[in-house]
Amino acid sequence: MLLQRVITALVLLAILLPALFASTPVPFIALSLVLIAAAAWEWARLNGLKGAAAIATGAACLAACLALWWGGAVERSLPWLWIAAALAWVLGGAALLRRGVAGWPPLPLALRWLIGIAALCVAWLAMAQARRIGVNFLLSVMVLVWAADVFAYFFGRALGGKLTGGRKLAPGISPGKSWEGVWGGMLGVLLVGVGWVYLDGAYSTGAASLYTRLHESGAVWLVLGALFLAAMSVVGDLLESLVKRSAGMKDSSNLLPGHGGVLDRIDALLPTLPLAMMLTSFGGVA
Repeated sequence: MLLQRVITALVLLAILLPALFASTPVPFIALSLVLIAAAAWEWARLNGLKGAAAIATGAACLAACLALWWGGAVERSLPWLWIAAALAWVLGGAALLRRGVAGWPPLPLALRWLIGIAALCVAWLAMAQARRIGVNFLLSVMVLVWAADVFAYFFGRALGGKLTGGRKLAPGISPGKSWEGVWGGMLGVLLVGVGWVYLDGAYSTGAASLYTRLHESGAVWLVLGALFLAAMSVVGDLLESLVKRSAGMKDSSNLLPGHGGVLDRIDALLPTLPLAMMLTSFGGVA
């Protein structure tokens, strides 16, 4: 299993890195379209759509994103879209998590389908705009999610349940997640943010990172913004776990051997990317 994970990771890096660091954003944006379409196919399968219906869902998501691209949305400032996405993720995410696993299947299939497609299309648009801003900016958003996940894992393993008397974060959705892990993830994000601001100041040769853009509005804005995004990355992770548990599936698919599916890899990015765009848009930097 470990060898399989390593091989898959190396293949993905060999494909993603040249596209990410290309002289124009086009190769990465085009490649991300393929990944989003695959994630939409997985979403359909998690919600009971099989065969041609699942493929059609992937195609519909791809067509919607292409329409946004060709319509100029990637180059356009969209602060109100990011506000709408933030409200949907904060309020809608809280409502869905409160309903729990049992509360997901009773929702109309059309609504569940639309929630996934909308989340994927908006996240793709945010990713495309972030790459257009600069590689440093996009990577800083992605690393925020990865740092939150890695620090949460190690803090959860070391301290899980020890500070809260065994209380879990969401036992009915993801029994392994602890509050200590969440706090550790937030600490990790703050450490990465402070380090990135320093490196931007010392070695910056291009677009500023998310952390530096937040810091330009003050240290408090950096701390609050980073903590908010770290918390929302957890929401994205939990919501995908909720949908998978309701479908009785461990992974969203087997498209990435050893890693599960595309959704398993981008679930925390779905809220984080548009919310990062929101936080920076109103500083006049996006």
